[in-house]
Amino acid sequence: MTINSVTEAYRRKCISFEEAAGLVKDNEFISTALGATGVSPEFYEALLDRCEEVRGVKIMDSLQLKPSRLYDPAFMKPIEEHILFTPTFGAARVREAYKANCDFIPNNVLDGGAMMANRATYHIFQVTPPNSKGYLNLGLTNDYTLQSVKEGIALGKTRLVVGEVNEQMPVVFGDNWLHISEFDYFIENSSEPVEFKRAETSVVEETIAHYVLELIEDGDTIQMGIGGIPEAVASGLRGKHHLGIHSEMFPLGLPRMIEEGIVDNTRKPVHQGISISTFCLGDKSMYDFVAENPACQIYPAVHTNWPALIAQHEGMVAMNMALQIDLSGQITAEGLGHRMISGAGGQLDFAMGAYWSKRGKPITLLRAARKGANGELISAILPELPLGSPVTVPRTFACYIITEYGVADLRYKTRRERAQELISIAHPELRDELRFHMRKNFY
Repeated sequence: MTINSVTEAYRRKCISFEEAAGLVKDNEFISTALGATGVSPEFYEALLDRCEEVRGVKIMDSLQLKPSRLYDPAFMKPIEEHILFTPTFGAARVREAYKANCDFIPNNVLDGGAMMANRATYHIFQVTPPNSKGYLNLGLTNDYTLQSVKEGIALGKTRLVVGEVNEQMPVVFGDNWLHISEFDYFIENSSEPVEFKRAETSVVEETIAHYVLELIEDGDTIQMGIGGIPEAVASGLRGKHHLGIHSEMFPLGLPRMIEEGIVDNTRKPVHQGISISTFCLGDKSMYDFVAENPACQIYPAVHTNWPALIAQHEGMVAMNMALQIDLSGQITAEGLGHRMISGAGGQLDFAMGAYWSKRGKPITLLRAARKGANGELISAILPELPLGSPVTVPRTFACYIITEYGVADLRYKTRRERAQELISIAHPELRDELRFHMRKNFY
């Protein structure tokens, strides 16, 4: 395509948020992107304004960063037959929606693209403006989006693809492009990519991070999820050398780690010299660092989260947060009982890959206990998970479990040995009760 033909094709497809919302039909399944490239709330609000005109519409999103009535159960509950919120992963912003039992799609990130290709009829997400060759970059998030659009079109499931064109979205290299011909419409909306920051880490988080750092060796490849403990680990890596990044999310401290020579990706067997992820969250300095940087690339999650590819990295260290674990090693990072808290994300994908890696270390991070409403201690290590709790990582892939009281290694251990290991890192005031249940259940 010539520059003139690209411009002409683009201009023909430009519409407003209100017009895009007006294209939604009954029983539509709407897929938006994860995090920083999710559609702006203006689309949700325009659609919610006409909620009485449609029935059976489902809206899927992940890692919600901006406010919307979509996350307000007081507004959404009365219109569920018209529009139903159906997330695949929840951030703090949707806790009230989760409490009110909005719907939820169980998933792993690895399978997210195929799932949305088969479910979604309407895709809408942020992209960069088209370049002179007619290609638009997905910017800070690829995850399930690229795969679901391409496969959804091929399967005949996709009805509409709408790109919200944001001139402030950074171009990030990798397999992170779609052609103008793959879009039906565009909405122009210039806005700064939402920034993601955390408060200072706590003493408990720093203590857990210290145990993690003892397990990381020079030359390892690391993956870390969202949370205070992984971020404390990233801050404590000074003195390590030749680390690689193959992750679902770029670590928040990546620019510093590269600039200080901690990360150089020289020991990786694939994507050597390049930090790999499927999405990016951070502040403006982070976004400026990854923009058009050949050493930082984004790929579809079906590539980054493929366990067999992850396992090729000798010394693969995968560290992710959890909510609870039972004495046999079943891990939940998603919910307590039937109430969802977040989602599985790519935790199982990387736990399997690290488990199969030579010298690999799948690591689960959790606080040993928390205080309940009455001030009583509630253990994160339990005889059994609460009824209805989803198992994010099955006990067959549970390996290193770390709390502020130490490290438990469950690999190749019996049920009794696992229980003993876990009790040793439980809160000291709760260990006797756990020993009672261990004897009752396993002896």
